[in-house]
Amino acid sequence: MSAEPRTLVFTQTVKTSIAQVFRAFTNSTLLREWFCDTSVIEPKAGGRFYFRWNAGFYASGHFLAFQPNESFSLFWNGRDEPTPTTVTVSFSEEKGATLVRVEQQGVGIGPEWRKTIEEIEKGWVTSLENLTSVLDTGEDQRFTRRPMLGIMTTDFNPEVAVLLGVPVTQGIRLDGTIEGMGARKAGLLKDDVVIQLAGKEVVDWGSLAAALQSHSAGDTVEVVFYRGSERKTTPMTLSGRPVPPMPQSLNALVEIVRKRVKNSQVELDLILKAITDAEASKRPAPEEWNVKEVIAHLIHGERGYQEWLSEVVTSQEPHYDDFGGNIHARVQATVAVFPTLEDLRLEFERVGKETIELFERLPESFRQQKATYWRVAYGETGGPLHLQTHLAQIKAAIEFARQ
Repeated sequence: MSAEPRTLVFTQTVKTSIAQVFRAFTNSTLLREWFCDTSVIEPKAGGRFYFRWNAGFYASGHFLAFQPNESFSLFWNGRDEPTPTTVTVSFSEEKGATLVRVEQQGVGIGPEWRKTIEEIEKGWVTSLENLTSVLDTGEDQRFTRRPMLGIMTTDFNPEVAVLLGVPVTQGIRLDGTIEGMGARKAGLLKDDVVIQLAGKEVVDWGSLAAALQSHSAGDTVEVVFYRGSERKTTPMTLSGRPVPPMPQSLNALVEIVRKRVKNSQVELDLILKAITDAEASKRPAPEEWNVKEVIAHLIHGERGYQEWLSEVVTSQEPHYDDFGGNIHARVQATVAVFPTLEDLRLEFERVGKETIELFERLPESFRQQKATYWRVAYGETGGPLHLQTHLAQIKAAIEFARQ
């Protein structure tokens, strides 16, 4: 006679209202800020859900019951879990705070469940701890506690692989490395293609994050990469993730944005000084961007940032599983509309001013969305790494044109 299934129980006290905690469990954008990396959810009885983590695990199912600000139950079907289970989450007031109780019912006890139970326990404990951090300060511990390589990435596809002479078509192509961090100290260079980290295959940004998940700053791991056709292996010491002080008011954040935009414009203007339109139109290689195309890409980046900001402020961030590549037709279209270097420079200036105006008009309630505010503020205080990489690309293109 087989043993009866068991129920795993997890609890967490969160110092905020039941309504706020309940919403953190039932809004797709908020779920991504503390629980999973991708979420699609219809919070109602019979509504579907899908949660995905960069480590490769995902769960799907539907709501069995739904009582707003009280409880809900999910029919939970997790990848590689022996059988589906039921997850019930309930909320109650406890001394001015909210007590969250998670019950995962129908868990087996046989040997086939051993690893699954370990993962379930680890997952709920760390997630509920992160929920407390996110709702208290906004800090996503999955991010701040994760080590980093210190890299910037760019497009990699079969066509780029042929141009670089790389014999693989999946991996992370480096666009540059950051001074003082692990990748640069390990000797990695622009256009190296990372295919393994710490013994795990790396095919995209999600798999890279998954490979880092079980490691801490200071750990030394083995990185495997291609430099052209040559496969290389080297040890790399993982760097800590700097977390600068967060601006405590929306006005303080606006000033940081204003300074970032102004400095970006000044740096670009200095580089473009005395360059001709002809020089700005020369490509270093057939598939490499010229100066005008890089500026068009920077314009797209700022426009995309405005769109993303509008989405997260309203908690309507769209579903995504990975980062998309650059569409060269769009870059070329922008250059066609702004054909001169001065046209592009002025449009870059305008779109930066528009970002400032957007931040100045954000509602004060945005500051109370602690996790979302933290994400946005961290991006603004962490340094313009994307810009710096492309400014270096512009300098290299100018040097090539003048040779």
